Amino acid sequence: MPYVILNSDSTPAASEDRKVGPLLGPRRLLRAIRGQEIDHPLALWASDLVGVHEKRARAVPDEVFGIDTHRAYIVRAIDVWIERCVPQHRDGASLHTETFGSVIDRIAAAHVSAVHALTTLDISRDPQVHLAWRRLAELVAGYGDLAAEVVLGRRRLPAP
Repeated sequence: MPYVILNSDSTPAASEDRKVGPLLGPRRLLRAIRGQEIDHPLALWASDLVGVHEKRARAVPDEVFGIDTHRAYIVRAIDVWIERCVPQHRDGASLHTETFGSVIDRIAAAHVSAVHALTTLDISRDPQVHLAWRRLAELVAGYGDLAAEVVLGRRRLPAP
């Protein structure tokens, strides 16, 4: 592993944040999902979505509609914030198939699923544990690519 000097300007997170402008970089998004960072609107909403998915996992059928309504509200709030704060380049930018809020929602759901697998399955024998964490890692990597492409004007998001 290469030697990395960590200070406010050279941390990997600081470097990745420069690439995604007003958005959260993937490492900061993961910290937000774990409840470790809430100094950014997207971090707060991502953390809230984890809570909603945890609540949904324990819910009885009569509670699901209300939980999903709250979840949709958070996703919409993310999408409206993105529309207001991140310039969308229309000329030559490919249209992404889902909104930024729905991407963060899927990451929050995958995180809840991965934690559940880790805490309820036999780590050494059940391949579902590894698959759940790999899925989360893939979604976070995809989020990072999407965030950079949106900021660079190579990708645009559907209207909320």
